[in-house]
Amino acid sequence: MKLWVNGEQAEIDGLTNVAELANHYGLQVNSVLIEHNQTALHQREWPEQKLADGDRIEFVRVVAGG
Repeated sequence: MKLWVNGEQAEIDGLTNVAELANHYGLQVNSVLIEHNQTALHQREWPEQKLADGDRIEFVRVVAGG
C-alpha cells in the first residue's frame, strides 16, 4: 500500500490501522499528534482508523516549552 507520510510517499505493507503505523515508526504515543487525511485523531481513535492506499498521514511532534 502506498501512503503519503509527512509529504513523502511511503510503501507500507501489512499494516491496517493508524496505531500499527505509529508503532511501525516508533512514535512515542504522548508526544505526537497524527493527522489522517487532514483530520486530527485522538489517540483512542488510532486503532479504529483504517488505512487505505493513497492516505495522507502527518506526524506532528508535540513540544512543551516556556
